Amino acid sequence: MTQKNKSQKLLEDLHEATAIELLERVRSGSAKPADLGVAVKFLKDNGVEAIPVDGSTLNKLMEELPFNNDEDELEEIKTQQTH
Repeated sequence: MTQKNKSQKLLEDLHEATAIELLERVRSGSAKPADLGVAVKFLKDNGVEAIPVDGSTLNKLMEELPFNNDEDELEEIKTQQTH
């Protein structure tokens, strides 16, 4: 294995270990606010996005947040995220 391949493998292992650790913290309920922030940044940095469609967990979260529940405003937010 070349040095470049070894380095690539190390980076892949680190990436996977980071994802596993973050997921375990979130699932166990032990994640602190800073951990959640790191998890969100990790997802964003890796191009992971979600759209709050009807019935989805993300949509349920949006509905529970203490903001104006104006349906038009929620639709506007959903529309902005798809463009």
